[in-house]
Amino acid sequence: MASLGIEAEQEPLLGDHTPGSREGDIIETEEHYKSRWRSIRILYLTMFLSSVGFSIVIMSIWPYLQKIDETADASFLGWVIASFSLGQMVASPIFGLWSNYRPRKEPLIVSIFISVAANCLYAYVHLPASHNKYYMLVARGLVGFGAASPDEVQDPQGNIDQVAVASTNVLFFVVLFIFALFETIVTPLTMDMYAWTREQAVLYGGIILAALGVEAVIIFMGIKLLSKKIGERAILLGGLIVVWVGFFILLPWGNQFPKIQWQDLRNNSIPNTTFGEIIITLWKSPRDDHNEGPTGCPIEQAWCLYTPMIHVAQFLTSAVLIGIGYPSCNVMSYTLYSKILGPKPQGVYMGWLTASGSAARILGPVFISQVYTSWGPRWAFSLVCGLVVLTITLLGVVYRRLIAFSVRRGRIPE
Repeated sequence: MASLGIEAEQEPLLGDHTPGSREGDIIETEEHYKSRWRSIRILYLTMFLSSVGFSIVIMSIWPYLQKIDETADASFLGWVIASFSLGQMVASPIFGLWSNYRPRKEPLIVSIFISVAANCLYAYVHLPASHNKYYMLVARGLVGFGAASPDEVQDPQGNIDQVAVASTNVLFFVVLFIFALFETIVTPLTMDMYAWTREQAVLYGGIILAALGVEAVIIFMGIKLLSKKIGERAILLGGLIVVWVGFFILLPWGNQFPKIQWQDLRNNSIPNTTFGEIIITLWKSPRDDHNEGPTGCPIEQAWCLYTPMIHVAQFLTSAVLIGIGYPSCNVMSYTLYSKILGPKPQGVYMGWLTASGSAARILGPVFISQVYTSWGPRWAFSLVCGLVVLTITLLGVVYRRLIAFSVRRGRIPE
């Protein structure tokens, strides 16, 4: 019986295509087949370019924000990053309804125009004399508004396990919430812990995220084979456990502390300094001040004085584990959700899934920036570990209900 359940999880998302079945009687013409795959490849390219652009911007937001407005702190960074998803969440139903009543080219062209204009605004937010951080906030919100895709909203379908649907939405929310906060905190965390300059944080952070992208591609290919043996639910559970281990490793331990930005004291006096050290300091200062601000953990963050640093080995190990767990959970959430909904039109329900993901990308950056700035990495990552434990508990409770539509209808025994 258990093997039948796993086989049911591996069935095609659009149902049975064997001869004699209702779905198998549908014959696709060669022209329709080519047109469909042409559209799919265009979507692949669009998603690739969108992801590349998003990754480039996400790593440079914090240094850019610090450069254009000195009053911006790490907590405001969360709002800037969240504004993108907020704009996307607001725009998605608007463009969806628009595409129902008008030709789809209209909302698509308008969304592209908004994206171009918003990115131009983002590129020039350094020009105003004041309040630059708010201009950046508006720019990122407009970029998200323009990034909303005009998906078609279709009629809801009946006979669906609403508990399974709601639970999968919650699981998907947590998965995106976790990764959104991780990619948000990479730059400020590395600048605080390792005294990296802005350029170093952007460069090294970009390399790390690029490596995680390569890792995700490998994970995606391996998951296809693994899911045939153990099923999607088991992979989702395993991915959440790996993510928990990754954030647990990220907790700061030991007695080594990060470098502190003693900017004010350093500017006023240089106590117990030899003549040679004074000459070296004077020689270095003009060049450093010209290119970079002070490095290290800001003294304004009180936790910097008593929280041990997160070693590079800890950070890299955690990144690797999160890079394994996140893509596993992400793709399994989508797969399970599609199978729960069944072969009928899924537009409305997929809209809810997209909304939950957008909400996660709004709240994740805001949560991590506020907690990290006020309480430090120990509290921030401990809370994340607790959230993952609650999510694993939820998955255990609804585990038996996350089955394919055909299994629930009795077409295939579990």
